[in-house]
Amino acid sequence: MIMPLKFLSTIGGALLLVGCTAMAQSNASREPAPPPPRVTEGEDACGARHVQDRVGRHYDESLSNAIHSESGARQVRVMRPGHAYTMDYLHDRLNIRLDERERITDLFCG
Repeated sequence: MIMPLKFLSTIGGALLLVGCTAMAQSNASREPAPPPPRVTEGEDACGARHVQDRVGRHYDESLSNAIHSESGARQVRVMRPGHAYTMDYLHDRLNIRLDERERITDLFCG
């Protein structure tokens, strides 16, 4: 009785090791995450269309405050290159996307 249990546990452990090794060596290509959803003109709950003239301008806190005030968004999120952000979608949040030079490249709800 002891022999079969020892044999089964050895086989089970070996299978686990083989499974982990196969996963670590996987060369499967991964596709990038899909872009965040965009709102249409009729669904502009964050007021992004009211502040599109700020695209291309240098970002600073006073400009952010003005954008927040003029858009009427519930909250504003600044998105910088190389930073991680959640993919949660909030229809009344205004996202300000910046480039490496701190210039506004996109203003959108989400």
